[in-house]
Amino acid sequence: MSITSIIEKYDQTQHIDTKDVIEILRCSPADEPSLYIEADKIRAQHMGNEIYLRGIVEFSNYCRKNCYYCGIQRTNSSVHRYRMTPEEIVAACKKIEAAGQTTVVLQSGEDPYYSTELFGAILAEIKKHTSLAITVSVGERDEATYAYWKEKGMDRYLLRFETSDEKLFKYCHPDDTLSVRLSCIHTLQKLGVQTGSGFLIGLPGETYEQLAADILFCTHLDLDMIGIGPFIPHGETPFGSTQNPFPKEVYFKTVALLRLLNKDAHIPSTTAFDAIDPQGRNLLLERGCNVFMPNATPKQYRKDYLLYPGKPCVDESADDCSSCVKLRVLGLGRTIGTGPGHSVKKSKIAEDTK
Repeated sequence: MSITSIIEKYDQTQHIDTKDVIEILRCSPADEPSLYIEADKIRAQHMGNEIYLRGIVEFSNYCRKNCYYCGIQRTNSSVHRYRMTPEEIVAACKKIEAAGQTTVVLQSGEDPYYSTELFGAILAEIKKHTSLAITVSVGERDEATYAYWKEKGMDRYLLRFETSDEKLFKYCHPDDTLSVRLSCIHTLQKLGVQTGSGFLIGLPGETYEQLAADILFCTHLDLDMIGIGPFIPHGETPFGSTQNPFPKEVYFKTVALLRLLNKDAHIPSTTAFDAIDPQGRNLLLERGCNVFMPNATPKQYRKDYLLYPGKPCVDESADDCSSCVKLRVLGLGRTIGTGPGHSVKKSKIAEDTK
């Protein structure tokens, strides 16, 4: 069955099965343009032509977890560890707003130093001094913590499940379980937090069948945001000598498929794609993505937040990144989003209940 036939089947039945997904992932280069054109068309129809800019502040590279693919895993003794102060975090957020970005993404390793109360106070200060929407990505916490942070100003939370295969998850996460990760995601959704998740493409030993399952599982979660990226081996981790089992184009086809199946989810063009292709994030914005996340971490900390090698922009300032991103967006003929860029799903639900 051709890609066009599979897309037509989905338009008519709203269902694509594992076999269809694998067929698209394995399709020939000649068939790829039709997939990308369709993904871009769906993005324009359902998400518009605005690209929302969400500045990332990587405020700590301490982590209690030992994920085998991650450059800041607990046992990597070569990492120069740092923590930003609350004052530094708030100052970075003020710069994000001054640059015309409407969301801050507060990201760190799983660092217990930032307690429920301390981090809640930071969220409250950001809301006090800016009008930014706040996305948080700091790992697994309990329901009471998530609820408290929502009360203090957290709008969104990003927690990737990384793989929906329990055995592969355990192989990559020796001190974690998939059930705990999914419980956190469901808790966030229950609390009414705009919830994002996603996965790594090409973990060691991953098959096309497992990748297809991740795509369909991600869709089943009915997420407000979907963030994915390619597995890039880091030499200071247990997976440092392994290779991604998929050809590069599979990464882009995965994003396009996610847009096909998740018409009204925000899908960011994530930084790691620039590490595998200098135009990676631009290509994603033409293949289904509608969010761009410039790095707003203070320059002195960037080189120490290396989840994978070859991370772009580590030598640039926040101002440099902001200017570069705007040029990239405008060069694609798109516009920069001016509102908070909240969940389209939640907006539709609110309209339907009026």
